[in-house]
Amino acid sequence: MIGTLFKLLGALGVFLFGMRVMSEGIQKVAGKRLQSILNYMTANRVAAVFTGFFITALVQSSSATTVMVVSFVNASLLSLTQAIGVIMGANIGTTVTTWIVSLIGFKFKITTIALPVIGFSLPFMFSKFKKRRDIGEILVGFGLLFLGLMFLKESVPDIKNNPEVLEFLKNYTDLGFLSFIIFVSVGSILTIIVQSSSAAMAITVTMAYMGWIDFETSAAIVLGENIGTTVTAYLASLGTNVNARRTARAHFLFNTFGVIWMALIFRYFTNFILKIAPWDSSLQVNLPLNLSLFHTVFNITNSLIFIPFVRPFAKLVEKLVKPKESDLSTEYKLKYIKTGLQDTGQMNIQTARAELDKMVSVIDDMFNTFLTVFHNPDKKMGSSVEKVRGMETLSDQMQVEITKYLVECSKEDLSERSVMNINAIMRIVNELENIGDSCYKLMLLTERKYNNKIQLHTKAMEEFDDFTSILVESMELYKLHMNEHLEKQVLDIVYKLEKKMNNLRDNLKKATQYRLQEGSNVKSELLYLDLLKHFEHIGDNNLNIAQALRQVY
Repeated sequence: MIGTLFKLLGALGVFLFGMRVMSEGIQKVAGKRLQSILNYMTANRVAAVFTGFFITALVQSSSATTVMVVSFVNASLLSLTQAIGVIMGANIGTTVTTWIVSLIGFKFKITTIALPVIGFSLPFMFSKFKKRRDIGEILVGFGLLFLGLMFLKESVPDIKNNPEVLEFLKNYTDLGFLSFIIFVSVGSILTIIVQSSSAAMAITVTMAYMGWIDFETSAAIVLGENIGTTVTAYLASLGTNVNARRTARAHFLFNTFGVIWMALIFRYFTNFILKIAPWDSSLQVNLPLNLSLFHTVFNITNSLIFIPFVRPFAKLVEKLVKPKESDLSTEYKLKYIKTGLQDTGQMNIQTARAELDKMVSVIDDMFNTFLTVFHNPDKKMGSSVEKVRGMETLSDQMQVEITKYLVECSKEDLSERSVMNINAIMRIVNELENIGDSCYKLMLLTERKYNNKIQLHTKAMEEFDDFTSILVESMELYKLHMNEHLEKQVLDIVYKLEKKMNNLRDNLKKATQYRLQEGSNVKSELLYLDLLKHFEHIGDNNLNIAQALRQVY
């Protein structure tokens, strides 16, 4: 008995390891496409459902998708209603793995597929090109996944030689609705333990195929697995903002409500599945296909029921999950999330990019606030100074947290392109923080100008506007191309603007010296030189950001 248990655990380990290797390989190869899909998901709720489906089908992990969604909501890039749509799609997407296992894993001798696939991957694995090695990783993962499935089949005792196992299960299959509750709970616990609904499904399908459990029992376990998979998203939401926690709660409620309405019509629904199956559903060999069909039809139906009620559902979740005192705090925290067996290194980089967009917005707000206050000073400008001070503190925190996050990302097994992106983002974050410091110092200079009633020379004000117009043009360029590869012609424009600013700076310093010789106000001209100094720093930072974006892919 103990030997059989360890064989089962070993088989499960091979299956999970294969799934992880395959998932990581797919994420490395499809990293850029993932970003394109993520950009599309904000269109509408239907697009969000399809996005969730495609991402989950692509990376073979609903846990990876839901963790990513929680991260994006935490970064304020997705609303709660959009996130709910993606979660619906992820539930449908996770059925793809079940179909692969059912169609291939039990219809052919697995070693005739798995070992040749692993053999075919060897030239890719030893290639000097990183992308080919990533493709080899996908093939190895695919082969190991099916080898693990074969070991699972061989590790499950033959029911004819182990009738006591069937007798044990029979004690719980004839208890009516209580049986349904018991096996839903079994499915939930199994998924929580293995931290993968796909792996739990593979175990369930194997037990059904080998005759341990019948169709209704295995279907109830599958429903429980839908609830168990929500635990990963819940763990990912710990320490995040209120909207991210609401997303995790929405995932749990959506899957739980689905199981509740299914409990009311369970027997009728399972009979319906057996009738619409395009194969002989009475054959034991087709039980995995019956389960796959049940899993898919249930998740599609559940999504179709909820799609019209996404907004009311989101409002319900908002009422259930109230903001905590920590949500009102200005302290910024970006928690790096790992999901155990289903790491999502590539997707975590997307989260870092989302935070970078957020930081750009903060810096842009700081600079625009400075310009507004400089041209429109009044007695209430103290509140604007405090606002910029708060944003400067926030930018400092963002620099620390995003950098720490990227360091954690760099520890994952990533493609060379992703490593380059991490290094570029780190550089950009540092430059943005420097711009934030300059904006705050510019605000302090503006406050000093107002409090000491310093008036800049008329010519100096004209020069000030000329310099800021070039500076704004430079900032708009990197904002427009943030998180994408900067073409050489755009970088050349930034170089020209930088050269233009340098020439203008030299001319303005000479003009200042000339005005001082002509008897201009010393305090006024010194203040003006201080303003130019910080403008120059921001211009240098803009150029450095553009150079870093040239390295982003």
